[in-house]
Order: sequence, then structure tokens, then C-alpha cells
Amino acid sequence: MEQTRYPKHMVFGLDIGTRSIVGTVGYRENEHNFTVAAICVKEHETRAMLDGQIHDIGKVAESISYIKRELEKELNVTLTDVCIAAAGRVLKTVTVNAEYEFQTETTVTDVHIHSLDLLAVEKAYDQIREEMQHEDNDIDFYCVAYTPVHYYLNDYPIMKLDDHKASKISVELLATFLPEEVIDGLYSAVEKAGLQVANMTLEPIAAINVAIPEKFRMLNIALVDVGAGTSDISITRDGSIIAYGMIPYAGDELTETIMHRYLVEFAVAEKIKLACLKKKSISYKDIMGISHKISTDEVKAVVKDTVSFITKNVADKIIELNGGKSVSAVFVVGGGGKIPGFVNSLAENLDLPDDRVALRGEEVLGEVQFLPANIKKDPLLVTPIGICLNYYEHKNNFIFVHVNGERIKLYDNNKLSIVDAAIQYGLPNEKLFPRRGREIRYTVNGQARMVRGALGEAAVVKLNGKEVGINAPIAQNDRIEITESTIGEAAELYINQIAEYKSTIEFLFNNKKIVCPKFVMVNHELESEFYSIQDEDAIEILNYYTLDQVLAFMDLPYQDEIKVNNVYASIDDKVYENFSITYDTNDDGSLRNLDVNKIASSQEGITALSKSDENTEQTFSSMKSETGKEIMNSLNEIKTTNEEIHVLVNGQRITLKGKERYIFVDILDFYEFDMTVAKGTTLILKVNNQSADFSSAIENEDVIDLYWEE
Repeated sequence: MEQTRYPKHMVFGLDIGTRSIVGTVGYRENEHNFTVAAICVKEHETRAMLDGQIHDIGKVAESISYIKRELEKELNVTLTDVCIAAAGRVLKTVTVNAEYEFQTETTVTDVHIHSLDLLAVEKAYDQIREEMQHEDNDIDFYCVAYTPVHYYLNDYPIMKLDDHKASKISVELLATFLPEEVIDGLYSAVEKAGLQVANMTLEPIAAINVAIPEKFRMLNIALVDVGAGTSDISITRDGSIIAYGMIPYAGDELTETIMHRYLVEFAVAEKIKLACLKKKSISYKDIMGISHKISTDEVKAVVKDTVSFITKNVADKIIELNGGKSVSAVFVVGGGGKIPGFVNSLAENLDLPDDRVALRGEEVLGEVQFLPANIKKDPLLVTPIGICLNYYEHKNNFIFVHVNGERIKLYDNNKLSIVDAAIQYGLPNEKLFPRRGREIRYTVNGQARMVRGALGEAAVVKLNGKEVGINAPIAQNDRIEITESTIGEAAELYINQIAEYKSTIEFLFNNKKIVCPKFVMVNHELESEFYSIQDEDAIEILNYYTLDQVLAFMDLPYQDEIKVNNVYASIDDKVYENFSITYDTNDDGSLRNLDVNKIASSQEGITALSKSDENTEQTFSSMKSETGKEIMNSLNEIKTTNEEIHVLVNGQRITLKGKERYIFVDILDFYEFDMTVAKGTTLILKVNNQSADFSSAIENEDVIDLYWEE
């Protein structure tokens, strides 16, 4: 047979079953029609496989090699790559939800959808690992397939996300996992036969892609692929595949029942079972060498209870996967389902009419053309052909890469990147991207605020020795080195960095305006401007002074008959913005009972704030500094001096007058600057480019900076 009869590229698929291996080679000429060029079937000579699991890799590899040689001989081609499917003997499925929010409305691309799917797969991996830890099970499970059940655009269901504009996209995804040994066994047998895996899928996925086209998936239908060792189940509803499952009971249970009843070896029992499909009577020899002849009806009666047992388990699993209720219809494929009475028994166990459970064979293979004339369209061929067709849909398989020296196996979907390898390695996304340091959440006058920590450094990723980004594509045997991202410095904020802290409060003292910084209470305790704000601190910037605090600020002693707003006041009375204080004076206008040197050197006024709180004394002392002395001396002047100085404020030259000496706060009397509205997070005060505060001394020709900063 000349190779020119066939297209350059043909797909080789292997259905490695418990009883036999089916090799199929074909090609697709358009999106709908698939042509089978050759098929080869080889039964295992020994029970090299049980319940879909390879037990004897060498024997299975020999059977694969035989099929490979026969197909190459028939087609006159060399086969190097093969598509395979795994049975779900210990299949685990997880349904998860993931979402991704854009900063601004964005047109959704394939990259966004792929990233969304990976977020869901990562959540599925976390769930599987958690289950294994809970069960104290150290088996490694690998995601062999994932199927989006539903996509959502801004929380509304949608069939396809591509090219839509969205603020948020989300997915409900069904991820399927198998143990490492199942996958490794398949790979080892294939590679031992001189082949490379080009694509791998699950048997129920391969079967459903042929047996239940997308146009039927709005209906609640179950597909049961009854093989020799397992019965694989998949369920559709609302346009999607919603569940996969399996039970470890299938055709071999029937064969074993025949073995025990008629005292024959497994191979003879298998022939008796298959003969029931074609003949009315069957002849055989038992292990004692005695010849027998039995009718097909007798064999059907022998296996009836076993058929009922299998179909009851299948029905129970279908109901479990379908949310506790039966489905609308069931399609059965695979050789095990062909045994007489199987579909009727399954219908009975699902409480469905007989015509709602049917074998699917020729009718679902209508778009498949068979070049060999001797091949009959049969339910047995649904899965092998589905394996080939899956190549065109996914072209995926497992590849191996090294991450930080550890060998990692990845399910290849032709879009693998560093991120995928990191997830499989067990490195979460947060350790790939820069991480912020600890944030501080606090309140100012009851208003919630938050300061973020600094961003750390992104992960350093090297691919085969060259530094790359985390989205760089990867391939077989790549070597990846990942240095985790770092956490930035924790947030840090001091009282003097709060915008409101620089706010002042003004009083009239004997008709003289005095400007004082506002007090700051943290968690009901007075703190200095150098206090480092902690998480959950409650900060209150007071809008009043007590009379005691005003006097302490000015280094003045308390005396009787002090008035606030022309009303005699006690030491604890509150003095609010623009309140007037009348402090008794001598006949010459100087403050009564005042000894400047004594008061300036004493701590009586400060101590009056809190006789038992040393921190409060230090705080108030640092706040008032020399300001009280300046104001006090100014008030004691009988004659007002009119010394003028000139300073440059934010580039504008202004004149200060009316005082003998000046401090920073005096600038506000001559330079227009709104202190009532915070236009940044920090108020900057500088004198000659040096940090200052409101009580800093001002000299002639000083250069002043006063502005808000983010």
C-alpha cells in the first residue's frame, strides 16, 4: 500500500483496555469527517491489566509493539507518536469557581481566559491536596483534564467570553485527577514500545466527544462506557459536561461469573461470553478436559444477577453524579455493554423506559468513514476513534520539566508557562509576584484609614539559565529556577505624618491671638508627634484644650478669676477654637504672679496635665518647646515692638511685623495658606531646606517651604 494514498499527517490512537488494545490510524479532512485508514485489535495474552490499571508494563508494551508493527505494515508508514486515554479507576473530580477582576473595563482575550482557567485549576489542586492530607494519603494526583462548565461575564452566564468587554470574568470548572502511578504506567508502556505520547485524555472524555455531540448537551444525558475492567460515566446538562465518574465493575465481572459456573479458565470464559452475541449454542471444555455444550439462554441466565449488580452500581453512580436524581436518557458504548439484557437492566435501575437507554454505535459514527471494508461500525469503536479526534481538539499530553532541581510532570495544553510549572511545584501565585509588607489600618477621629506596606521584589525566574518573565512558555525537559518574590517593608507612619496633625488651634489670650498645635490622643492616651502608629490604633486629634493645658502650654500658673468667654472658668473647662481667655494683670498690664525665670524652669504647668503619666509630660513638653516662653514674653511686653523681617515663602517674598521675634506659625498671619483642608497626606514645613515645626524660630531672609505632599 503506497503511503501517497494518505495525507502527510495521520493520527495514531491507542485504546489500552483491560482485555484488549485497539489501535486506530486515521485523518481528518475537515472539521466534521474523520477517516479511519486502519484498525488493529490485540487481546492481552495474560491478565496484564486489571480494572483499567496496568500491572505488567512489559506485557502491555509487547502488545502495543505488535499493533504498531501491524499498522505500519498495512499503511506503509512509520508511526512515532500516539494518542492515549486513561481509565478512571481511581478518578477524582473537583468542581471549583474562580474569578478575575480587571482594574478597568477590558476586552477579554484568550490569555485572560487561560489565566482564569489556571486560577480554577490551582484551586482544584489545593482542594485535592487538602483531601489527601485529611485522609492521611500521600498519593500524588495529577490533573489530566479540565472542562469549563460555565463562564460568567460580570456575574452573568455566557457561552463564550472571547472579545466581550468585562469588569469581571469567572468560571465554574470541572477538573479531573488521576494518581501518578496510573499515568506513569501508561507512559512507560508506550515509551517501551518505541512511541512518544502526543496527546492524552480520559476515556470518558474521548467517548463523549463522539457519542454525545455538543448539540445534544443541553439535555441531561449520561454516557456509560462499559469496558472490561471499568465502567466510565460522564454526564451532560445545560450545554456542558458536568461530571465524570467510574465504577470498577464491567465486562470482566461477567467473564469471572462464567469461569466459576462452568469451571473454565478466563480465556475460555471470555469466548463463551462473546459467543452469546452471535450463536444460539456454545461448545467448550472445562479444566477437567470434559466437553460441554450449552445454550446462549442458559449463559444469559447465569450472568443475569451479575448484570443486575453492575447496572445497579452504574445507576447509583449516575444518580450520585447527577445531584441525587436520574437522568433523562443514557447512551451505552463499549464492548461490555453489548451483553444481552444490560441496557434493559440499566433502564430498570434508573426507572427509565427501555427506549431511553440505548447502545450507541453505528448511529454516532455516521460522520466516520472506514477505508477497510471488513470493519463494522460498533460501540466498541467509539472510544478508540474519540481518542484520535481528541488530538485535534486539545493536542495535549504530559511533559516533564525541572523546577529548582525537582522533576515535575505537567499536563500539556500547548499553552504551558512558568506559572503552570510553579503551581505544580507547589509555589503559589503570591510568591511569584511582588508582595506588599504589612499594612496599617487605623482611624483618625473615627474615620478609617489604611497605609499600605511597600512592594517587594518580583520572583526571579531563569529558564535554562536565562532570566525570563513568569509567563514565558516552557517545553519538554526545560530547567526552571525560581527565586521567590520578597515581601516589602512593613508600612510605617508617625503622628507627625498625618495631615491633620499639623493643624493648629487658635485662642485669644488677653486679646492676643495665640496659635497652638492640636493635641493627639492614641487609644485614649496622649502621644507625641514621634509616636509610630500601630495597626488598629484609634487616633483622635482634639479640637479643644482644657484651660489647664493652655496655661501649661504658656508656662503660666493657675490663678483665681480666670475667665473663658467672659465667664469664670475652672481648671478643667474646655477651651475651643477662637475662645477668649482673660488672665488677670497688674496695673501696668503685666501678668500677675509671674516669675519668668521660675516658671520657665519649672514643670508645674506640664505636670498639671497628668500628674501620673510621665509619657504625657514628655509629650507636652516636646510639643510646646519654647513656644510658651515666646508667647508669654510677648504678652508681658508693655509696648509692642514693630521689628520687621523679610522671608521667602514658597518663592513669594513677605514681610513679618508686629513682634520682636518670630516663629513658623506667625507666617500664617501674613501668607495665605488654607490649613482647614488637607490636600495631601503630609504637611511639609521647612526652614532653609531643613525640616521644621510650627514653633521653629524664623530669622530675617530665611527661605520657607510650606506645602502638602502625597
